[in-house]
Amino acid sequence: MEGPIERAIDDLERSLAWAPDWAISLVMLIIAVFLARALHKLVFRLVTQLVDGMDLFWRSLVSRTKGPTRLAFVVVALAITATVAPLNTNETLIVRHGLLLCFIALLAWTAHTTLHIWVTVYLRRFKLDAEDNLLARKHVTQTRILRRVAATIIFTIALATALMTFESVQQYGVSLLASAGAAGLVIGLALQPVLKNLIAGVQLAVTQPIRIDDALLVEGEWGNVEEITATYVVIRIWDWRRLILPLSYFIENPFQNWTRESSALIGTVMIYLDYSVPVDVLRRKVEDIAKASPLWDRKVVNVQVTDFRENVMEVRILVSASSSSRQFDIRCEVREKLIVFIQQNYPNALPRLRADISAPMPVNVPAPGQTPVRARELA
Repeated sequence: MEGPIERAIDDLERSLAWAPDWAISLVMLIIAVFLARALHKLVFRLVTQLVDGMDLFWRSLVSRTKGPTRLAFVVVALAITATVAPLNTNETLIVRHGLLLCFIALLAWTAHTTLHIWVTVYLRRFKLDAEDNLLARKHVTQTRILRRVAATIIFTIALATALMTFESVQQYGVSLLASAGAAGLVIGLALQPVLKNLIAGVQLAVTQPIRIDDALLVEGEWGNVEEITATYVVIRIWDWRRLILPLSYFIENPFQNWTRESSALIGTVMIYLDYSVPVDVLRRKVEDIAKASPLWDRKVVNVQVTDFRENVMEVRILVSASSSSRQFDIRCEVREKLIVFIQQNYPNALPRLRADISAPMPVNVPAPGQTPVRARELA
């Protein structure tokens, strides 16, 4: 007994009996595509309404899978239609080859979407805007680099699999790999920068000398790591400029990472004063400045005389803060308030140049037998 689908197909074939088989098959495939898209639109709308009141994760999951599921509906509809359409041998091979390519693309798209959803769910546990974001920066950096590497691998495998379905390209690839001569050497040299940065990206993800939002001093510039791509790193400099460096730079060159293990830093303030300044009073004043400042992390504050110069003594002030930006600000605050205190209370302690001018008054040259006479007496 025939079902409704078979009867509808028979009616369609009888109504198009005057047309050639390829035209009938084309019409059937086009109708299948439109029906699949309409069915997907209906199902997707129902699922969207179903998860509308749920968590953000489920809503993002449904919206992210709209493209892959629509392609899956179309592939299934075309596969079913191709089995009943009046196609000859060559046309059947062409349709099946196209469906195979669509299936490969569907698998790659699904894998990439799954990877993105997993990364999003995993990174929801970490907040970069937290006060102590060391753990968050570690996981965010590692996950983003590995995601880009995995996405590149997925694309490469999908493209290679699709090319291998073509017999001519498959034979060419086999012969090219078998030769492994000058062509292989040229390709290897051409891909050296790409492979170098790809391997450097894996090294950075595993060893993590830098992370997202790390404070770096590199190439004489201070800034924060803004983005790490598959080939380069973007550093946001303090004055909003962007410094672009390849991934391999951070494997081959030295640089300073101010937030490698912790974001807390000790700032240094150097001041040069006269020997007459009371160091104990200066130390108490610095401690009062630090205690009154919201930038101080309550860990390190110290005042020491670190050197004696010919005219001044060198005083080093140490004060700590929870981050590099706070450390810079508290150093400026200590400088400003300390110099005001010295100007108001010990103005003579500020360094100044002293000179003792004791040259004799000029005299005229006396003649033999005469008494020298000073120039002011001759005036």
